[in-house]
Amino acid sequence: MDTGLMKKWEASASRYDELTSQLMDPSVISQPALLVKLTKERTELEAVSQLFYRYQEILKQLDEAAHMLSDPSAGAELHSLANEETAQLKTNRDDLERQVLEHLTPKDPRDEKNLFLEIRAGTGGDEAALFAGDLFRMYAKFADRHKLKVDIVEASETGKGGYKTLIAVIEGKGGYGLLKYESGVHRVQRVPVTEAAGRIHTSTVTVAVMPEVDEVDVQIDPKDLRIDTFCSSGAGGQSVNTTYSAVRITHIPTGVVVSCQDERSQLKNRTKAMRTLRARIVEAEREKQEAEIAQTRKAQVGTGDRSEKIRTYNFPQNRVTDHRVGLTLHKLEQVLEGDMDEFVEALRAQRDHAAATEVS
Repeated sequence: MDTGLMKKWEASASRYDELTSQLMDPSVISQPALLVKLTKERTELEAVSQLFYRYQEILKQLDEAAHMLSDPSAGAELHSLANEETAQLKTNRDDLERQVLEHLTPKDPRDEKNLFLEIRAGTGGDEAALFAGDLFRMYAKFADRHKLKVDIVEASETGKGGYKTLIAVIEGKGGYGLLKYESGVHRVQRVPVTEAAGRIHTSTVTVAVMPEVDEVDVQIDPKDLRIDTFCSSGAGGQSVNTTYSAVRITHIPTGVVVSCQDERSQLKNRTKAMRTLRARIVEAEREKQEAEIAQTRKAQVGTGDRSEKIRTYNFPQNRVTDHRVGLTLHKLEQVLEGDMDEFVEALRAQRDHAAATEVS
């Protein structure tokens, strides 16, 4: 384990012991406000401290097993038992290190928020649009597995299940934390259905993930908005094309434009559009700040640069590769059915380790 993380872990356990002693001090017990404060701090440190004590015990047992293995008089049977015990102890040790990494990593307060998912066809024409549809269905199935609700805000269809652009809001606890690593360029390599010669084409789709922003987090002056209404287009019956229910909102200072025509009600479309607008304005400011930081700190982790290819979906080889963590899975069909958890966990572990190391 990283030395800095170990020192931080040890310091947490030491502070826990110190607080335990203080809470038994009569002078502390007689001060209700101080008692509550110290009890709260001790409770926050309890889980990570218990992990530390278990970790120390495992290290002690590993030393004893190593001593047994180095003793030539122990005999073959004892050596065999020591080998088995060492393997199990190392597994337990690694598991504890993963657990404590989660405890020591600063939490992103946005992780519990709802999110906006934007999918846009990139290079590749109709094939890119078709893959945009495939990606949306993948995310929808992944969301369903995690009890998240998906609601389309805006979609520009091309037919045959393809989309030039699709924006959806995904609601549910922990939604942004699950999908925040998906921002970037997704590349697909496959034979298009329109390709008679059977040649493999490469297309790209851009994905953006933004946490929903509360009204208190961003103030928008109504005077800065231009709101237009128009007739919706697409499926939905005659009323869709004759009622001015679709809404387009322009934020004049930033030039951000959002529209929504998914609902029959103009009020509902306007509410959805405003939710999207707030998220886009905050995301644009975040990207601006991160771009400035990246100029002076090139090694910054996770700037959200969407120009980078983050994942490749190779149909002929039944392969999906995430280039950020170097993880390749040969189960493309399952991934497109929403089985993305291995990628999510690998990306989360990488980011958590980088964040914990930086803090330590």
